Amino acid sequence: MFDKLFILSQYVTPQLALSRAAGRLADNDRNPALKNRVIKWFVKRYGVDMSEAVEQDPTAYPSFNAFFTRALKPGLRPVAGGENTFVSPVDGAISQIGQIAGDRVFQAKGQSFSLLELLGGDTQRAEPFHGGEFSTIYLSPKDYHRIHMPMAGTLREMVYVPGKLFSVNPVTAENVPNLFARNERVVCMFDTAAGPMALVLVGAMIVGSVETPWAGIVAPNSSGVTTIAYEGESAISFAKGEEMGRFRLGSTVVMVMPKGSIHWNADQAAEKVVRMGEAFGELSSPL
Repeated sequence: MFDKLFILSQYVTPQLALSRAAGRLADNDRNPALKNRVIKWFVKRYGVDMSEAVEQDPTAYPSFNAFFTRALKPGLRPVAGGENTFVSPVDGAISQIGQIAGDRVFQAKGQSFSLLELLGGDTQRAEPFHGGEFSTIYLSPKDYHRIHMPMAGTLREMVYVPGKLFSVNPVTAENVPNLFARNERVVCMFDTAAGPMALVLVGAMIVGSVETPWAGIVAPNSSGVTTIAYEGESAISFAKGEEMGRFRLGSTVVMVMPKGSIHWNADQAAEKVVRMGEAFGELSSPL
């Protein structure tokens, strides 16, 4: 009963207004006493391990978002070596992992979503991934919320796709159809030695925004799909393990690769907890 009420409440809640208001409050640095109370409550409520952070004092952060996107101590998340090793881009838990069935990506029991819609509705962008490989990783409130490159790549295109802001927790994934292709998202397309790679940063209820090192705060920026190409001198290359984005309040990453380009490690399965930098899969062909 509680789950049904939770899902229903998301349909009637003013998702956008509530989330944008939460984002503004999370950026506010004018009321340190309130900010400190909220951060301390959050740390206790969700069991955040502050011993991993560069700055371990939760009251030292100028805003809630600064705390939420906190840096970890150097070396705490070593990036697995091996030229053909594909690593986890985030701390989180695997929601689903496997092969794309044509254009349909498995979401949860009885639910799937459209690859074409996920990537912004462009058939040429989606075509290389038909029948390909995917993994969806959910970041819980206690997790480290910076996103890193699972392999080396060059940014080719960024697509902002407006949408809903449903929660992305497991209960919602099991009950809201087409969830990850309905929510607001930022699609990052990379050229890699294994072919094209899409990293999709999915927004959610209360998520203030998504931030990237090349474009700053990305969402929202328009009422329609917005595409920015990066070519020639504007192309940006990233090494494996390098930071490529942040969730300013948490969400989900969907990784998409072409068919046969990668073999996920046998121990990677739904609900498994992963850490940024750990070995996640092996590229099928040596680089």
